Amino acid sequence: MSFKKTENKRLGEEYYSLDHSSGLRMIVYPKKGFNSIYATMGTRFGSVYSHFVSGGRDIIVPDGTAHYLEHKLFESEDGDAFSKYAKTGASANAYTSFDQTCYLFSCTDNFEESLGILIDLIQSPYFTDETVAKEQGIISQEIKMYDDSPDWRVMMNLLQSMYHSHPINIDIAGTVETIAKITPQVLYDCYNSYYNLHNMVLVVVGGVDPEDVLRVVDEKIKPCAPVDTRVVFPDEPYGVVRSYTEQRLPVAVSQFELGFKERYPGDFASSRDLICTSMILSAFAGESSELYRRLYDEKLINSTFGTEYLEGPGYRAVLFSGESANSVLASEMMNDAVRKLHKNGISEEDLERARKVTYGKLVAGLDNNRSIASELVNGAFTGRELFESAEAVASVTAKDINKRISEQLDPDNCCLSVVKGIE
Repeated sequence: MSFKKTENKRLGEEYYSLDHSSGLRMIVYPKKGFNSIYATMGTRFGSVYSHFVSGGRDIIVPDGTAHYLEHKLFESEDGDAFSKYAKTGASANAYTSFDQTCYLFSCTDNFEESLGILIDLIQSPYFTDETVAKEQGIISQEIKMYDDSPDWRVMMNLLQSMYHSHPINIDIAGTVETIAKITPQVLYDCYNSYYNLHNMVLVVVGGVDPEDVLRVVDEKIKPCAPVDTRVVFPDEPYGVVRSYTEQRLPVAVSQFELGFKERYPGDFASSRDLICTSMILSAFAGESSELYRRLYDEKLINSTFGTEYLEGPGYRAVLFSGESANSVLASEMMNDAVRKLHKNGISEEDLERARKVTYGKLVAGLDNNRSIASELVNGAFTGRELFESAEAVASVTAKDINKRISEQLDPDNCCLSVVKGIE
């Protein structure tokens, strides 16, 4: 087995990929002059994968199972993975999103030993009635914490207002009631279906040699046969559920999130489409845009204002968020600006400004190990190649951008979520 090199001469960067005989996808991005190393092992399995067919079985799991499984995988019959990492000096963590679960560590020394711990962690599930029940109290507290978090509630209220049936409208951690239904068998069903090497990727970024990574994988990995697994999503209409939702929490300044639901075409966006979206958001609502200046000058937003493109299996949406003394007025001004954008398109001046900003962010991201790793994991699961984005920034035209505008930011298919202070 040998690595395939992918390089971009414009950026002066390169990385190496290999489809290991075990089924595991490996990507190594050496960074000259970097002492630190960041490694992550991810599976295409997140909170929205609650209904799937695996090995001919139709399986529905309680909400929050993917997140619960992430917690439990750190335990094994021979001890806790965090204790093992403490001995190597590595800093370890994990996260579950709507569409993936990743386990990670960063280190400056003892890399190969730490990588071995990561691989063992993934391959050593240990679930019993006692250990599963023990975790319920811990995760219940985490759920309650997020229930009181304005940042989280304003987003989840938005998603619940945008999506009728798709499980993205359900909290990643589930509820106290749903996690009480999780059993060892539920966790093993998910593990056996999605923690299959053919559904996983290992990404290592930093001061490392690809051959050193391969040597550890060859030694530690346990090959497995692929599993025929297919996620099942309910039909989701294009229209939103409601245009406005509000919640009261103890906040000093009201928070808002304005979301534009996009039609899901059945697959992931291309690198070129993603770059077009990034450039649209930069030109339309970036700090140097006319809209941003108007909102800021009228004290309808502050420095917390930002944009995000939310994309995954079965869902796409553009989000604007921040703090505002008058969220409704701010959203009305944004919708008016959206209509103007659809009518007039993007100007050449705005296009070139957005091109420079977007390219600058891409280059800056290549100096951050974690940012690179995140992009490589996403690319492995969506079929996008990392350096395609840099080439797209250089070549997209106003015609490309305006076509993308026509597909996004429908002012008649959006909703506003607001979290206000308690009166």
